[in-house]
This record gives sequence, structure tokens and C-alpha cells, in this order.
Amino acid sequence: MPTPLDHEFLRAVAGAADREAAPLAAAPDAEPAGLAHRTLARRVKTLIAAYRSPDSALHGSARAVAAATTHLRALRAAQTATGLFAGGDNVQSPPDSAFTVNDVCDAHVLAAGAGPELRDVTAALAEIARAASGSLLTGGVHTPNHRWELCAALARLHRSFPDDRLRDRVEEWLSEGVDIDAEGLYSERSANYAAHVSNPSLLLLADVLDRADLRDAVERNLAATLDLIAPDGTVETVLSRRQDQHRPFPLAPYLPHYRLLAIRTGRGDFSRAARLAAAGGIDDPDLLAGTLLTPDLCHPLPAPAARTPPRERYLTTARLAVRASATAHTVVYGGSDVPAHRRIRSGLACNPTFMRLFAGDAVLDAVRLSRGFFDLGPFRAAEVQRPADHRYRLTETLTAAYYQPLPPQLRRDDAAYRVTDEGRFCAAMSFADRPRDEISHTTRVEVDLREDGADLRIDLSGPRVPWALELTFRPGGVPEGAAPLGEGRWCLTTGPVTYRVGDDEISIEADVEAGEPLAGPDRSDLLGYDPGQDYAVVGGTDATTGNRVYLGGHGPQTLTLALRAHRAAPAA
Repeated sequence: MPTPLDHEFLRAVAGAADREAAPLAAAPDAEPAGLAHRTLARRVKTLIAAYRSPDSALHGSARAVAAATTHLRALRAAQTATGLFAGGDNVQSPPDSAFTVNDVCDAHVLAAGAGPELRDVTAALAEIARAASGSLLTGGVHTPNHRWELCAALARLHRSFPDDRLRDRVEEWLSEGVDIDAEGLYSERSANYAAHVSNPSLLLLADVLDRADLRDAVERNLAATLDLIAPDGTVETVLSRRQDQHRPFPLAPYLPHYRLLAIRTGRGDFSRAARLAAAGGIDDPDLLAGTLLTPDLCHPLPAPAARTPPRERYLTTARLAVRASATAHTVVYGGSDVPAHRRIRSGLACNPTFMRLFAGDAVLDAVRLSRGFFDLGPFRAAEVQRPADHRYRLTETLTAAYYQPLPPQLRRDDAAYRVTDEGRFCAAMSFADRPRDEISHTTRVEVDLREDGADLRIDLSGPRVPWALELTFRPGGVPEGAAPLGEGRWCLTTGPVTYRVGDDEISIEADVEAGEPLAGPDRSDLLGYDPGQDYAVVGGTDATTGNRVYLGGHGPQTLTLALRAHRAAPAA
């Protein structure tokens, strides 16, 4: 008896493809000027998938074939003499070209099985793929996920144009091991690159090479991601080492991976995530090709597994905790790379947000703490401890120095000392050779997670320095009980503050246990976010936007905050 199909899913997938492909097929001779090579290849694949799919309005359409042919001409024109594609800031990039070749090879598989109407399209796709093969075979990469995208392209080339050299090169890359940690996070800890690169690439490699270990790696990543799904349907990114660390990432791109492994393994938790990923509708035009190339996607999902709150997960490798209840979803984060590397750099986890709190439509997007200590930037924990259940202690000690004269034997008559970096400043002073007078400042934040929010205890020790705690709320409400400072800023002094959106709210109460009183609204010079010199020296910032509530003053100081979520109709 044949396995049943999920016709509702297939109609939705075909509809998403048609929304992109139908306008292209309506003007099949229109030259696609100014499009990047990756967009051209993706359109070709979508057009061919629509032509092949019985659920598409373009099934068997000669105009879809004509539009694909027009795009293929533009794609071939973008291919350089090396077989790599021109365009983008990565010049002559094997991995960037691999993204395109992956789509070209998938389109070739779809076209090759479609009959004589696509004979010319099939030949053009083969020509493009073969022209790129040599450069991809020998080319290198410059990010962790590039390895798997490049391997997927080589495997697809081998699938359509068998060549043992291609398979051997894939095995050479894979022999480095997949960069996934004990918690199931890839080394870049990025939702974007997990969903768009690592997971789909490893699943393809698992199928082509019959490597169950690669499929297991994806399953582990998807299992870890379950606990990173926020109530608003996004995946937590504060831990990421890539560009997505400062913005939300939707769950929708995870749909094909959760769906495929839910169907293949029967996992109800993956089925639940797949349904959630599709809850807002299916808009990915590439999914139609996926259903044709991987028929398992077309089968019905298994029954979803219920999630019973409260739940708590601590990802030790990323130093991130999540506690979810029917009332609140709270994130605590202390996994920044900045304390160890003492710099802001692409590829490092730099986001200084150490807490978020969701209470339905009332969302505290970011809690950050600035200190005026040698302009070394906001608090980013260097260490996280768990002194008790539901409790996390985040600690950072900053050290700066004043330097004494060089020892006599290291002094130079020409005064031409080395330009060196002492951690906050570069100068021709051979800093490492000088005796140091050090000054230290320690920030300790203890978070006690509750079903209805969190209790914070913040301790700042060391010299007297200004500080400001910033609480950034998602737009939609107004902080009641706080003094307005203008331009989306408010000051919390002594009384409680409530941020309400509809029937949902988050309340804040602060108390100073030791140190000076909190600064009032007349000290707005203290009440702001300081990104630190690494951003300021180039005129940049990583500041948040939204409704920002500040507490501030001068340390040393110890204060407590009670953050409470209140919901008229808590989530089930």
C-alpha cells in the first residue's frame, strides 16, 4: 500500500513556488539584469520544479521552460574563465560559487528526468556545473560552514557526473570532523547558518554518501534548537558568532529539516517544531524542488508531542540558560567571546545582552549594563556558574593599567619602541616590557529564574565609576511609572515600572542594597548605553532600538531587580 501524501502541504509548497515563478513565466524573454548568480540559479531551479510539479499552476508550461532558459543565459554569462561566478565581496570564491552550483545540480536532476522539452535546459545546466567543477575541487574556504556547502556541491556534482576525485575531496574535508559541540551547537552557533547551510548540506551528504553520522549531527542540532525557540516563533540568536547575533531569526527556514527528520524518525517534538515553523504560512519557493528531490518530505507528519511547562535548559558550551513557563520565557546569557579575545571581531560572539524576557506581547528584548571603566565596553560575562537550581552567576573582571618607565636595559637611544596593543590602546611604547600598575573592576550578576520572571542581584566592585543598566522593550507599549527622558528613553528611580502591551505586562522593581542612591532623570548624562571604544573609535555602535528604561549611578554598588511577567491568558 503506497504511503499517503500530505496534499495540503504540497499545495502550500507549490503556491509558494508559483508566487515567484508565475511572474517570471509571464515574461519569459525579459532579461534578468542586475541579479546575483545565486538568485539566478535559485530561480532556474524553482521554474523547473514548477514545470515538474503536478500541484503547480506552471506544470508542463513551455513559458516556464523559456524563462528558465533566459535565466540560464544570464547565469552562464556571470561565470568566469575559472568556472567560478562573478559578484559579491568574496572575489573568486569557491564557497560562494558552491551555493549556486548546488542549485544548478539540483535543477539538473529535475530537468534530466523531465523529457525532451527540457533537453536544452539540461545541457546548459550540465555545462555550467562541469565548468565549475575543477575550481570547486581544488578551492578553499574561509568560514566553518563553507566546508559543508562546498562538500555538498562536490557531492551533487559526483551524483550527476560521477568522478572519484570529487568524492575523495569531500572525504578529505569531512575527515576534519563536523564542528558540532556536546550540546548540539555548530561552532558558529548561528541559527542562520545552521538553517541555511550546515543542516541542509549535511543532510544531502548523509543521503549521497550514506553517512548516518552526518544525519545524526543534524538531528542533534535540531534537538538543541528546540529549546532556543522563543514564544514569538523566532530562534534565539544572542549566542551567535555571526551576523544574526543582533537580530531575530525566524523558525520558518528550519521547516524542511524538522519535517524531514520528524517523518524519518517519528519524533513528535520535531513534528511540533515543523508545524510551528509553518504556522505563519509557507513562503519559501525553494521547498517545491525539495519535495521533488526528497519525496519523504511529502508524507504526513507524525503526531506532535506536547511540551509541558515549566522547562529549563542550560547549554553549557554557549553558557546560555532558557526557562519557559506558561507565563514567562526567560533567557540568560554569559557566553560572549569578547572577554577572552579582548576585541570585537566578525566571527566572535559579541552581543552584550545578558537577559531577555517574554511575557506574551510584552517583550523585554535586551538587558545590558554599561560601566565607565576605561571605555572597555559593556558587561560581557567571562564566567558563568550555577550555584543552585534555576540560579546563574555571571562574572566579569576588567583590568586596565598605567605603565612605569622601561627597565634601563630595554631603553633605546633612538626612542623607536615597538607599536603594541595593550588591550585598549596602541602606541609605540613596548607596553609588554614595562612594569604595570593595574586597576580592576568586577561586575557580578546573579539571576534567579522563576516561573513568572527573574530576580537579579547586581554587584559592582572596584573604583568609583559611573554605570547604567539598560532595559530595552519591544515597541508597542509605554513604561508606566518611569520618568520620560525623550527619544524613547525613560528613567527608573525608586518606584515600580510596568511595561504593558494589551493584556500582557512586565513589571520592574529595583532596590539599592549598598552604595549611592540611583540617579534621577536630572542626571540623563549617566543614563545611556556606551558600546565601548572598539565601536566608538570608528564611529559605530551596537546599541539597541526600542523603548529603553535606564537605572544608573556610581559604583561600587549592589542592587536588586525583580522582573515579573503578568499575562491575562497564559500560553498553554
